[in-house]
Amino acid sequence: MEKDTIILSRKIQLHLDCNDKEKRLAYYQQLFDWRDLVYRGSNMVMSHHYIQERIKDLIYLRDDVKVKLADFKKDPDGIFTSSKLNTTYRILSLYFKGKLPSKIISSMNMTLNRVFAAERISYWKGEKSLKCYKQDLPIPFPGDQVKLKNDEKGHNFKLVLFKIPFRTYLGKDCSDKKVLLQKALVGQIKICTSAIKIVKGKIFLLLTLELPKEKHKLSEHIIAEASLSMEYPITVCIGKEYHQIGSKEEFLYRRMSIQAARGRFQKACTFNKGGRGRKKKLECLSHFKKMEWRYVDSRLHLYSRRLIDICVKSEAGTLLLLNQSAKEKIAKEDEFLLRNWSYYGLIEKIKYKAERAGIYVIVE
Repeated sequence: MEKDTIILSRKIQLHLDCNDKEKRLAYYQQLFDWRDLVYRGSNMVMSHHYIQERIKDLIYLRDDVKVKLADFKKDPDGIFTSSKLNTTYRILSLYFKGKLPSKIISSMNMTLNRVFAAERISYWKGEKSLKCYKQDLPIPFPGDQVKLKNDEKGHNFKLVLFKIPFRTYLGKDCSDKKVLLQKALVGQIKICTSAIKIVKGKIFLLLTLELPKEKHKLSEHIIAEASLSMEYPITVCIGKEYHQIGSKEEFLYRRMSIQAARGRFQKACTFNKGGRGRKKKLECLSHFKKMEWRYVDSRLHLYSRRLIDICVKSEAGTLLLLNQSAKEKIAKEDEFLLRNWSYYGLIEKIKYKAERAGIYVIVE
């Protein structure tokens, strides 16, 4: 049965809502300590999951070894003393109880179980290696721990997580973050398991929200046929209506001009004055790399948004992407297309926005 809700995630910068220098340092140290424990615990849990799954393949054990991954109290052939989910929770509690809040331990356990379950088939086939988490791993926590309230000026929000006060920093953000936070504040949408991530001393809230899908009058019998190409990013046909979204001049030429500017700066970097390190010397290159990424991302969002708006206006409940598999095969063989035309990114954004609007997508 199709769900009536959709999961969204937003990255929101946080500041510590505390002016006392000593307290701020203590809060930062607490977050760094928790991050270190989460990183270590996550690798331990994934190792235990892998051993549990592969124990039945250890052919050098005795034949009478029981290998059923179940609670022996409920199944006589089981080898566990508790449920499979509880085995890893007990490991985390054994090593980190009293050092990590129990809510964080529970969220870690649930999240890691879902991740392993999603990738276990690839592990069996040898297509993937076991995940190895790094020290910048986000700190997960359940959504009911987020208690939002408006700040004095009304532009940002305040929240307290595990007795640590935070306030959001939305800046000049023009996206829907403030609207979503306001809806979460009044209880119109639900906050799911989220996380805190620390990047170069900055704190970010990786907020996960569950909200109802948009309600539109759509008919699954009305099919919108869309084609992705280099000349026109999206060409869509619905009955007798024909629309072209974007153009080669708008997308490709602008992107190549950014690449050309980056190439000129790269040549000029040879003559930059040294003495402040490699990073400072190549700072301008990093700027152009981010500029290209931001431009491409904004264009793809705009094109996919316009496509979905056209489908909704025409009441098309099905969106068919024509000959996409063949085009992707050609793109893999053409270095220019592979470098400059973001087929995959555009399709992902189309699928995401279509799901939110209730439109069924078929990739041919």
